[in-house]
Amino acid sequence: MGNLSNKKILFIICGGVSAYKSLETIRIFKKNNAEIKTILTKNAKEFVTPLSVASLSQGKVYDDLFSLENETEMDHISLSRWADVIIIAPATANTISKLSYGSSDDLASTVTLASNKQIFLAPAMNVRMWEHQSTQKNLKVLKSYGYKIIGPEIGDMACGEYGEGKMSEPLSIYNEIQNFLLEKIINNKLKALVTAGPTNEYIDPVRFITNKSSGKQGYEIAKSLHKRGFDTTLISGPTSQKIDDEIKLIQVETAEEMFKATQKNLPADIAVFAAAVGDFKVSLKQKEKIKKLDNFTLKLEKNIDILSYVSNHNSMRPKIVVGFAAETTNIKENAIQKLKNKNCDWIIANDVSKNETGFDSENNDVTIFYKNKNMETERLSLKKKSEISEEIVDRLVAQLN
Repeated sequence: MGNLSNKKILFIICGGVSAYKSLETIRIFKKNNAEIKTILTKNAKEFVTPLSVASLSQGKVYDDLFSLENETEMDHISLSRWADVIIIAPATANTISKLSYGSSDDLASTVTLASNKQIFLAPAMNVRMWEHQSTQKNLKVLKSYGYKIIGPEIGDMACGEYGEGKMSEPLSIYNEIQNFLLEKIINNKLKALVTAGPTNEYIDPVRFITNKSSGKQGYEIAKSLHKRGFDTTLISGPTSQKIDDEIKLIQVETAEEMFKATQKNLPADIAVFAAAVGDFKVSLKQKEKIKKLDNFTLKLEKNIDILSYVSNHNSMRPKIVVGFAAETTNIKENAIQKLKNKNCDWIIANDVSKNETGFDSENNDVTIFYKNKNMETERLSLKKKSEISEEIVDRLVAQLN
């Protein structure tokens, strides 16, 4: 075990027999110098008392969303911002269901919904409840939102049955959270650069050439990198996507502006080029609006290739350079060719001709092509773009470390 001094843990205890394990989990965190605040749901107080929790956590215990004393401090917001990480243990079937539907009818669910921090769930329930398709469906939704699940384990249950659904042991929960926080400390020293969205290449003051990129996948990757502790800069073309205030956002419009912004924000440890940069720009942009003509020829010239420039710029090259290949045909062949030509470390390819994985879709289905002797590939099958980004960042961290 390691020292968690200055680390702030918000512990949410829900109503279930396994709530007694939460007391031991809190004790372990306090032993390792973490700062603890706790929320007890109404049903949790049937199993553990606020006094016992307060004596172990040595911190404030909250239990009522509409407490006048608490809400003068806007606790549902301040608590979610105060914590470095939120742990919900035990996470009951009811709690999992509520969170998957975005319910916020008490302090615990309201804080969770308002949070911009990593949330861990330690499920605990009867084996049949755990295996029920509604529970599994709800968990899948929460994973797509970025929640991380600890356990459950297989074993004897309080109801007398045996199977999967037993809450993970306190030390296992502690180790999972400790590893996450220690990795975040390491990543805090590292810089990540992400590009996202389309570019606009102007023909005249009112017309431009662009593409259908929404920027969703790039924004989700930036969010995932930030959540894992990276000092993250997002360079974005025109898009309606939103990003956390803690992430440095640089808004650009043209490929040239994106290139200059990329240059200014190097060096970086990781660079993920998810933007759909225009391959061509107009050779001569007209200063005034072009009037309607019977015949008009538009002369184009190539834009600078940002991915290739960074991949081949030895003095400023990031440790890992990742490019995206949005293709409509010959996905594998085009991705491998791009991997070789650009000299990047990974190419992440997807088929944008499909409605379910197109530019403006909420989902994606990608294949990672790795630059190594065997040209290995790895498919991340159809999931929400937020979940795809978590899996991409998992692999980036593993390779970096």
